Amino acid sequence: MNDPTTVSNTRLMRLVEGAAAVAGQTDLTSVLYTTIETAIDLTGARFGALGVVDEDGKLMEFLHRGMSSDQADEIGHPPEGLGLLGTITKRGETLRLPDLSEHPDSVGFPANHPPMRSFLGVPIRLGTEIFGNLYLTDKEDGFTREDEELVAGLAVVAGAAINTARLQRRLRRLAVVEDRERIARDLHDAIIQDLFAVGLSLQATTQKVVTDEVHSVITDTVQRLDDAISSLRRFIFDLRPPIWSQRDLREEVSELIGHLTEPYNAQTEVVFEGKLDKLTPNIVDDALQLISEALSNALRHAGSELVLVEVGQDRDELMVVVTDHGTGFELDEPTTGMGLENIRARAQRAGGEATITTSPGSGTTVRIRLPL
Repeated sequence: MNDPTTVSNTRLMRLVEGAAAVAGQTDLTSVLYTTIETAIDLTGARFGALGVVDEDGKLMEFLHRGMSSDQADEIGHPPEGLGLLGTITKRGETLRLPDLSEHPDSVGFPANHPPMRSFLGVPIRLGTEIFGNLYLTDKEDGFTREDEELVAGLAVVAGAAINTARLQRRLRRLAVVEDRERIARDLHDAIIQDLFAVGLSLQATTQKVVTDEVHSVITDTVQRLDDAISSLRRFIFDLRPPIWSQRDLREEVSELIGHLTEPYNAQTEVVFEGKLDKLTPNIVDDALQLISEALSNALRHAGSELVLVEVGQDRDELMVVVTDHGTGFELDEPTTGMGLENIRARAQRAGGEATITTSPGSGTTVRIRLPL
């Protein structure tokens, strides 16, 4: 080994550069993938992954690098956070092993999984709360103490970057809500009041009209103004519903899925996780619209016998995942009629994001995050 100080300084500079790349991302998914890639580059690991956990410590999302999509498809279902992966969450401590199979909590690998020996797992925190864990495996000659310290430093930066990305989402969401509030207020204070005043004026005019024909026309006009005011009030209610107007997301999603799937032969399963209560009408509306678009796409275009819809609440986010096992497609090629950009744009307008994973023959997964 060369001069330890020189090596450490060089790697420290790489950590600084990698941390800057992580902190420079503006959306949460980019932060997570950049964190994995930076950790692989820093340590020389062959594989890297980041598992996002829910409030109960259960693995709810698993992102990885170093393994091809074909390899991942052969393995099948992603890890569930059991065994060694769950141990890091429970303990909240870094774990470095020369051979992960020798650890008492190791449960082995599923079929078609590539062999892995050396292991480094580091928790990523948001304050005192564990957001997820960064996993690195299969470094030749094993991970060192220096690797551990560098990745621990990266995890601190990643935690801050994740917190910032979430805050930006909340601010975007707040801006949307405030805009809706402003529109609702303007409709009520200006347009409805003006229409109401015109209606009163016309009603007063009828007292001075002597012909039945003119009286009938004015009366009909007043009625139309009343109908317009009622429609606007319903619109305002949708923009700014009262606090007591709670929605049942489980019931509405189940009803929506039943309606959408009726004309098709495909089977659709829905899985709900988390509390999913006390959700605002806005978030329920956004979720229903996005589920409708993603599920409709799968039913119309995928040719899959089964479509899975998963809806879950994780701290301050609502997660929606729609998965089919159909034909898939090339993301880079035009997808006219599938509305993928509509899904992304609608999620962004709601302050969240939508990511789409697919390839020919391997089905499609639409993953949506919406801030609560």
